[in-house]
Amino acid sequence: MKNGARAMPPPGLAAASGADDFRLEDFLPYQLAVAAARVSRLLSQCYSDTYGLTIPEWRVLATIARFATVSPTDVGEWTAMDKVKVSRAAASLVARGLIRQSPDPNDGRGRRLSMTRKGRGIYERVVPQARALEATLADGVGRSQWTALSKALARLNEHVQNVEGAREEDAMA
Repeated sequence: MKNGARAMPPPGLAAASGADDFRLEDFLPYQLAVAAARVSRLLSQCYSDTYGLTIPEWRVLATIARFATVSPTDVGEWTAMDKVKVSRAAASLVARGLIRQSPDPNDGRGRRLSMTRKGRGIYERVVPQARALEATLADGVGRSQWTALSKALARLNEHVQNVEGAREEDAMA
């Protein structure tokens, strides 16, 4: 799908006839998921090849770098990752000495995650690469469109959270 071209069905697959004209490739949630997966895959090459970090590990590391000390639950909420992904990523980062895990003083069952010096060093080397890739992606769509996209995604995320909250309230009623 280069230069904005639409994906064509594979050879031998004919489009279904009938009243249903739904096209997955035109469905915005699908477009967002595909774009996010492709960008994540591209970005992961920056930190996977050199630093051996997976996407979930990078997200955990970046979240801890931002907030200094954080619970795994908070990491999951901030990154929209499920508990299992956060737990596996955190365990791997602890085993590699990039983060440390300690008991939460306010919750006997809880844990707190923080960065080690080694983790901070890797994080500080990955960030410029991540920013350079982001700039390359922005150049591909133009600065004004990049800014508009960023604002639209922020509004969409906020709206989705509101819709989710309303659905949860309806389910409890």
